[in-house]
Amino acid sequence: MDTGLTAISEADIENHRALAQSFITRIVVLEDSSGRSQTELAGTGRRFVSTVSTGSVRRTREVELAKTVQAVRPDDQLMSIPQHTLLYRARRGLAIAMAVADVFAKSTALEDLQAKNARSPLEGEDVSHYKRLLSAAAYVAAFTFASYLLQTVESDAEAPSDVAEPDYAFDTQQDAMKALIAGLDGALAGAKDDHDLPARTRAYATVAIEGLLSRRSRFDALGAFDDAHIRIEKDDFTIDGFDVAPGRTAKALVMTFKKPDEVVGNHVAKYQSVKLAKMLMAYDLDRQLNPFVELGGFIFTFIGDGAPGTGKTTLIQMIAGLVNDYAQVAGVPFHYENFGVDQISSYQGKSGQNCRQFVNNVLNPRAIAFGTIDDIDQVAAKRSDDRASAGQHEITGVLMDAFAGAGTVVRGNCSFGMFSNYPENVDDALRQRAGARWLVDGPQTRDDYIDIFALLAGKNHKIPLGDHTLYAAQEIKRAVQTAYDAHSKPQEAGLQKVYDRFMDERGEPTTLADVGDYLHRIKEAEPRFTGRAIKNVTDAIKMRAMDIELPDEWFEKPETFMGKGYDEKKAMVEDLRRPFTMDMVMQEINRYADSEFRYADKSDDAAVETLLRDARLRERAAREMAELQKKGLWNA
Repeated sequence: MDTGLTAISEADIENHRALAQSFITRIVVLEDSSGRSQTELAGTGRRFVSTVSTGSVRRTREVELAKTVQAVRPDDQLMSIPQHTLLYRARRGLAIAMAVADVFAKSTALEDLQAKNARSPLEGEDVSHYKRLLSAAAYVAAFTFASYLLQTVESDAEAPSDVAEPDYAFDTQQDAMKALIAGLDGALAGAKDDHDLPARTRAYATVAIEGLLSRRSRFDALGAFDDAHIRIEKDDFTIDGFDVAPGRTAKALVMTFKKPDEVVGNHVAKYQSVKLAKMLMAYDLDRQLNPFVELGGFIFTFIGDGAPGTGKTTLIQMIAGLVNDYAQVAGVPFHYENFGVDQISSYQGKSGQNCRQFVNNVLNPRAIAFGTIDDIDQVAAKRSDDRASAGQHEITGVLMDAFAGAGTVVRGNCSFGMFSNYPENVDDALRQRAGARWLVDGPQTRDDYIDIFALLAGKNHKIPLGDHTLYAAQEIKRAVQTAYDAHSKPQEAGLQKVYDRFMDERGEPTTLADVGDYLHRIKEAEPRFTGRAIKNVTDAIKMRAMDIELPDEWFEKPETFMGKGYDEKKAMVEDLRRPFTMDMVMQEINRYADSEFRYADKSDDAAVETLLRDARLRERAAREMAELQKKGLWNA
């Protein structure tokens, strides 16, 4: 199949409308009779299983999806808008699924074999080849139908847990469609009201897709569909092979946005936040690529740490606000989502599912997205922490796989930010998957404190400002240069010793060998400074090379930059790029290594404080026990 965009005409879809209509009206399906009763045993949640073997018995069942949907409101002969919409989506999805299967048939030998079989029965190897391709086409149709429901049916209700997967059949396309309609009918039979219909449909589509993907290895003729890229503009529906795109977000983003001039202090973090917002808007939705990923410097994951009240939430609001404004100008979808402690579930496996859904929502290549995990130290547990819940450990595993797993693909449409007051409590492997480190230390200087007080105090007063130029210290370029220069030498005592010894023995670094020697010395002092840490450092250096100021004019009108083709965007960005210097290299090494030493020191300090507290408690207990013994009140 063509790896480019494949268009399916409305005429091709309409050819299947009559058959699709008959499927949602009335079909007869064959089902296995496994001896399972349809009635649960009281109080057990289980069903009676007969001891008599009936494995070979199959029974027929009539399925009338339209009547099932209408039965949700039995007192009204006229269907409601949600009922009608669901039936329309089901019929439309069936027609599109069969049209996509036709495209698959044309891209393989199936179409020729079908024509040949119509003239005369196939013989020999053609028969087995024909059956394999026919089953593959049925599988493609089933996957397309389930994906269509998931992408086009919208619901903000919690997914029910009693939805079962369908009794799959892959003999022909029609058999596959009937099986999925029968399964959908069963899922909707338990709907309580109109609001429950879309929630159960999305849950069913998710279960059906999971079941289909688990059976994918049974079909050896799906290669032609792996690289398919099919778009149905009328429905805003996209199929990218067997990639599962999440459904559209039904709720609009409601958030208190902050402007950069409302963020005081945190100069490097603020500067990189502004850069990240502009980087995300360089993403090309058609090519699903970002020039900053190809040229280097894209921030896919980062961690922001600082004491409580230093401005982490304000930074999140600023990034989301900037990207939201740019996206509205460009006319492209923007999705923001936070994953927090409220999504940790007591049910085994549910926390991991919630986290995977969060990741998939943000990774959706059809939108610009920003995902945050606030208080990451509470959400994801250290793998060595026996006191953490199973849900926290599940989340750690999902995030590690999503951020730097074997199947991680960075397209440049989204970024993940982890924030914490106690980053030393985050699992080392997960923390090292954060490519950038932002120290969110809040206001620091006298000018910062004057600026933040004036900002928060507002204008309902007549108190004079005094000898001060308001917000001059917050001018990003000057503040950032000062902050970067501060990292020319280490900030943490442990790294300072390594740096001083290196400078005494080798002097100022001038070659790559000097840099490698410095990195090796850091590794000897801090074992957690691994190969992944080196990659994060080099990524940060590349970002400094791409430390270009994309003009604000590029984001005022879509045709200036955001609406251009990918190649034009890349050329415009590439023209601004400059080579990195040794000063940048040392600053980024020190900035990253400082964070590792800071985390290690905090972790050690916390452990020492715990031991001291325990020792004090033991001494106090010993004194009180001695006093009780003197009074004759100790009966141990």
